[in-house]
Order: sequence, then C-alpha cells, then structure tokens
Amino acid sequence: MAVKSVKMPSYLSRLSGNAMSAVVQQNVDEKKRRLLVIATSVVGGIAGIGMATPFVASFLPSARARAAGAPVEYDLANIEPGMQITVEWRGAPIWILYRTPEMLAQLSKNDALLADPKSNDSKQPDYAKNEFRARDQKYLVVKGVCTHLGCSPTLRKEIGASDLGADWPGGYFCPCHQSKFDLAARVYKGMPAPTNLEIPPYKIAGTKLVIGDDSQA
Repeated sequence: MAVKSVKMPSYLSRLSGNAMSAVVQQNVDEKKRRLLVIATSVVGGIAGIGMATPFVASFLPSARARAAGAPVEYDLANIEPGMQITVEWRGAPIWILYRTPEMLAQLSKNDALLADPKSNDSKQPDYAKNEFRARDQKYLVVKGVCTHLGCSPTLRKEIGASDLGADWPGGYFCPCHQSKFDLAARVYKGMPAPTNLEIPPYKIAGTKLVIGDDSQA
C-alpha cells in the first residue's frame, strides 16, 4: 500500500531546518525566560522547605514539651483555709490544700490506722518527711495520682462522710479501687495503694509557691 505524501504548507517549509530554529530562538524573550527560571526555582525551593518542615519540627521540642518540666508558680494568697486547688506540673495534677487547724489536729490521731505514718517507704523530699508531709504544715502540696494504678483520688475532707463510714476522719478516696488516704496523703492500712501519695519538690517564698524547684533546701 502506497503511503500518501503530505505536502508541507509553504509557510512551514520556509521555516524548516536551521531557519525554524532561528525563528524560534528569535521569538523567545530572554528576560522573561530568566524570570520564569528564577520563579520556578523559588517555588521548588519553597515546596522543598515545606516538605522538610515536618521532619525538622519532629526533632525540635514543642513549646508544651519545653514547659512540661519547668517550675510552676502559684500565689497562696488566692487560696483560703479548707480550700484545695489543682495546678498542672509535668502533665500531672498537683493539689494544694490549705488545711485548717481542725484538719491538722486530726493528723496525729491517724497514725495507728496508716500503712506508712512516718512516710519511710514513700516518695517525698526530705523536708516533707514529717507528720504533715509539708514545708509549711498548713499547705499540703501533693501529686494527685494514686500509687496503685494511677487513678486520681477525690478530696473527701468532711469527717464522717455517710458513704465512707461514721469513723471517716477526712482525706482522699480513690473510687477506682477504694484506696483511702488521710489529709497528709498517707495511705491507710489494707488498701490497694502500696505507698503514700507522692510529694513533688517545691519551695515557698512569701506567698509564692514554686512547684518543681526546691533550691532553698
């Protein structure tokens, strides 16, 4: 079968070979070409940076991570007797309980009921290894995490709470597994929790409480 030849239009035949190349080259705006090359390079570079950013960021600590280990301050002038507030330090709840004289008086009566009344086998700084487990006996500063399975107990400061028995002296109750602690966060005998609640490092300067820094010790 014969192949039918196609006649090139006269205006194209005149532009064949080197002539075509010459015309194409002559019609290119070199200034525009340079701008396009630069723009393409810049866009490519930005895209590359955009792709790399997540990987770079993964090696940098987040602001929250940097702050997680930093000391936390609280003004004790904002808390009243009998009140408890919660602050966060290193991702854990820290309770600050302002104990009344009545609460403090009850602590010495609990020793016979406690698993570790002197806190010999529990975690706290040396300055909190006393009956009150505190620098200043008025203020209990304690990590609000049960030493059994990490649940968070609740404050039940009322004496003789109906659901905890008429002999309940006030303290903390973990509803998850029934562990009980007194108002110095000391665990009662026979409880699932093996030790008293943990006391974090802290210091008090005037009315300022600093959790995570006990440099005055």
